[in-house]
Amino acid sequence: MFRASDFLGKLSKQSRRGSLLSKLRHGHRSKYGRALQANEASVYSNHVNGEYTNCVRDELGQKNAILNCGQPRLQYSRFATAAAEAYNIEPSTDGDSSHVSEEYANVNWDGLGFGLTPTDYMYIMNCSKGQKFSQGTLTRFGKTEMNPSSGILNYGQGLIEGLKAYRTRNERILLFRPEENAMRMQMGAERMCMSSPTIEQFVNAVKQIVHSNRRWVPPPGKGTMYIRPLLMGNGPDLGVAPASEYTFVTYASPVGNYHKGALNLVVEEKFRRATPGGTGGVKAITNYAIIYKPISEAKAKGFTDVLFLDAVTGKYVEEASTSNIFVVKENVISTPPTNGTILPGITRKSIIEIARVLGYQVEERAILVEELFDAEEVFCTGTAVVVNPVNSITYQDKRTEYKRGVGTVGQKLYEILTGIQSGCIEDEMGWTVELD
Repeated sequence: MFRASDFLGKLSKQSRRGSLLSKLRHGHRSKYGRALQANEASVYSNHVNGEYTNCVRDELGQKNAILNCGQPRLQYSRFATAAAEAYNIEPSTDGDSSHVSEEYANVNWDGLGFGLTPTDYMYIMNCSKGQKFSQGTLTRFGKTEMNPSSGILNYGQGLIEGLKAYRTRNERILLFRPEENAMRMQMGAERMCMSSPTIEQFVNAVKQIVHSNRRWVPPPGKGTMYIRPLLMGNGPDLGVAPASEYTFVTYASPVGNYHKGALNLVVEEKFRRATPGGTGGVKAITNYAIIYKPISEAKAKGFTDVLFLDAVTGKYVEEASTSNIFVVKENVISTPPTNGTILPGITRKSIIEIARVLGYQVEERAILVEELFDAEEVFCTGTAVVVNPVNSITYQDKRTEYKRGVGTVGQKLYEILTGIQSGCIEDEMGWTVELD
């Protein structure tokens, strides 16, 4: 790990925000770029379980050991190594030889998939319609009691969120932009006529659930802790109307990669994920069951996931089942706009910000499905999938393959994003929140 502050100096807070990424951006065409090119022969790329990773050959010697972020055999290092050499940055020694001894849960960390592993505690808050949420409580993870006439069971009045906790190599626990999830839940609650926790209550619930289940946060490089906040209508109601009571539950599970292997998409031409004026722009629970059928049919044909088109014309790309999509051609990165039918992903937002700082032209615009034929690179983003390269997209029986691996735009963005999330790059964007 290296400190951005080692070359930032005494800048104002506003100037410091994003200075690391600005330095990397300028390096593309100057000293940093030359250092990166010089290291090219020493760095090779793997695509493991559907995610970008880099391995550094032994000839990097001491830099390999210093910049290792705790991932077994796989190391975040390409950009860190190049930047350290280009700007003569002294590596940070935080935690290098003073790891805190943590008790870990009895889990096969190497065998983690993206599934539920029950942890110790969940966090629950309640409120009545029109009232504020009460102080929440931690309780052992398990079943909850629910009235059979509750709004979530009868009418689908519910919202979910998803975010992650990351363990650094010196045993710190980091959250990534949890306030963004809180604000998105509030936006969804307004659309669904639900009471919602405040931003402070939401973030506090997330912190408490991670802290109480700390031993379930995977070791560095072995996975992450996925946190699921759930807001549901839960009152004794029968008529079609907003619920009289609401429950906010937060639980967590250690997870591995969402997709395993190459990502091969098929354009869905029959079913639609969302319609204008609907709930496609919020994380309503009703958005998900309706896509099970097209996903099941696609997987039966050997595809990984589906890519949905707009409901009005059927001509424009929208998003995959659980992720936003980006299309790359030369120096331009394009992604569909979040105009009400597409979820405003937090990973999507972060990738756009990083890409612009790095000097890429980012366009949020309608993308014709035919543009997929000419794209050089396609990748998906989301909390679960992170930044996932697309190997191929099939549309009307025509299969188009894309660049993946070393040197691709998606890989560069993945490395910087995950470096910030895992603490391998010091966060000058103010995105991470350290657990006390």
